[in-house]
Amino acid sequence: MNTFKFRALLSLIVLLWSTGLYAQADFPTCLSSLRAPAKAAGVREDSFARFTQGLTPDMGILDKMNNQPEFKMPIWDYLAALVDDERVAEGKAKLALHKDTLDKVALQYGVDAATVVAVWGVESNFGQTFGKYPLTQALGTLSCFGNRQNYFRGEFFATLRILQAGHIAPERLVGSWAGAFGHTQFMPTTFERLAQDFDGDGRRDLMDSVPDALASTAHFLNKAGWNSAQVWGLEVKLPAGTDIAGESRKNKRALAEWSARGLTQKDGSALPTNGGLAGLMTPAGVKGPAFLVFRNFDAIYSYNAAESYGLAIAHLSDRLRGAGPFATAWPTEDAGLSRAERREIQGLLSQRGHDIGLIDGMLGDKSRVAIKAEQTRLGHEVNGRGGQKLLRALR
Repeated sequence: MNTFKFRALLSLIVLLWSTGLYAQADFPTCLSSLRAPAKAAGVREDSFARFTQGLTPDMGILDKMNNQPEFKMPIWDYLAALVDDERVAEGKAKLALHKDTLDKVALQYGVDAATVVAVWGVESNFGQTFGKYPLTQALGTLSCFGNRQNYFRGEFFATLRILQAGHIAPERLVGSWAGAFGHTQFMPTTFERLAQDFDGDGRRDLMDSVPDALASTAHFLNKAGWNSAQVWGLEVKLPAGTDIAGESRKNKRALAEWSARGLTQKDGSALPTNGGLAGLMTPAGVKGPAFLVFRNFDAIYSYNAAESYGLAIAHLSDRLRGAGPFATAWPTEDAGLSRAERREIQGLLSQRGHDIGLIDGMLGDKSRVAIKAEQTRLGHEVNGRGGQKLLRALR
């Protein structure tokens, strides 16, 4: 084969792969190779055939897994959207609506209602955003292509076992591209370990049973070490010159030691004399809000291993109990936007002729392109970030 023909063939292979045609042709072979390990993992042959019949890969999922987002969200933006007045109000309404169930959940699992509802609000906006990806397709794709195929095969087999057991109807089992699903976004293997049938219908249904979802979340936190006699943490004031080097949620000390170093509660009062060991968490450095966090914060963290995520749930739970915003402001001159303000900024961008797609409060790629254009026009720093400064200018 001459060089020209070889290059042409190589280009064709790359084109076929990039369009997913090669992958789609290879997918049935991969699925067939999974029959035996699936059977060994407890998936009956008839179940495997039924739930994979007609299955095709979604190669767009690999883009989501492999492409790191260029836009890095400051923590004040992250929390401004996740813990806003809108979500607090809706969370309080859910607390009232499901009071009987939440009381029973707290009694059985020892996790308070506000914390459980806060997880619900952050994970799926109280059941309004489950995700759109059929789990068999998403996890089947990730079992055959991309990185971490062994991990995703475990989740794929768990999904097939869930369907085989009849907990959730196949057409209802949708979630994130990585396989999390339901009101509080469990991975399939987590579902198998910890999901609860709290409504007593014989099924563990995190898609359509709020009682099952709330109880399952409390059970998760209970097994992660939640202590009902302890708070997750508290906001504190740092004395001038506090050295935070080496301090973290993991490096826990007695409260007496923190008091000796001059830390106080956010209102200036002394720290409690008991409550266990606490680590110092300063997500934006010494100039931003500071927190002493206890073992319960680690339980929240285990739900999704990110401190910003854990802080969002912890803060939302406090707001649902009646607390206000953090006492210390974030160290920025351009604070983040609530979801209502994000929708407003999208509307203002649309009025200026920008194609931003659906006005949904999600500042995605189209919104950031439009924001950059307006930042250029206004002489602002061009970074694609929507904040209070841009909102004021567009108003």
